[in-house]
Amino acid sequence: MSAPQAVVFDLGGVLVDWDPRYLYRTLLPSEDAVERFLAEVTTPEWNAAQDAGRTWADAVAVLSAEFPEHAELISAYDTRWIETIGGEIDGSVELLRELRDGGSVGLFALTNWSSEKFPLAMERYEWLSWFEGIVVSGTERLVKPDPRIFQLLLERYDLDASSTVYIDDNPPNVDAAADLGMTSLHFTGPDRLRDELSQLGLVSPDRSSEE
Repeated sequence: MSAPQAVVFDLGGVLVDWDPRYLYRTLLPSEDAVERFLAEVTTPEWNAAQDAGRTWADAVAVLSAEFPEHAELISAYDTRWIETIGGEIDGSVELLRELRDGGSVGLFALTNWSSEKFPLAMERYEWLSWFEGIVVSGTERLVKPDPRIFQLLLERYDLDASSTVYIDDNPPNVDAAADLGMTSLHFTGPDRLRDELSQLGLVSPDRSSEE
C-alpha cells in the first residue's frame, strides 16, 4: 500500500460497545428470553432496515402489527434505544486519540447506524468530533457491505483507497473495503489493533510487549 494518509473507523463494535441485550436484559426475565426475543422479534434484519433509512416509527408500527403481544417491548427498542449502548471501548478510543495527536493521517468514520439515533451518540461521545468526516448509512440509505457506501466515502472526502486504512469488526465489511483497495483490518480487540497500526507506523507499539 501507499503510505497511510487516512484511517477510517467503523463505530459500533470498534469504538462503541453497542448491543440490544443491554436493554432487553432489563426488560425480560432471563437470558434465554432475551436471546429468543432478539432472534425472533427484533431481529438483526429488522434493525438493519433502520440503518438503511427506515424510520423508527415505521419500524415499530410494522413489527407491532406482526407481534401485537410484544408491542411494548418493541417500542422500547426505539424509546429506550440509548440503553443499547454499553459505553465506549476504551482501548480503541485511546488509539483514536493517539492518531489524532500524531496528526499524520486524516480520521474518518463509516458506520451502519440509524440517522435518527446517531445524534444521541454525538451528544454522548465528544471524541466523535475528532473525525474530519462521518458517513452514516441511515442518512445515505446505503449499508455496508454495499461497495457503494465505501465509494461514497472515498469520493466525498477525496481519499485514495491505496493510502486508506479501514477498521471494522464485521468480516464482510472488511472484505468489501479490501476489494476496493484499502488496507482493511479486522477488529477483534484494541491490543491487536494497536499491533497492526504500529506495524503501519501509525501508533506506538504496546509498551508492555516490549518489557
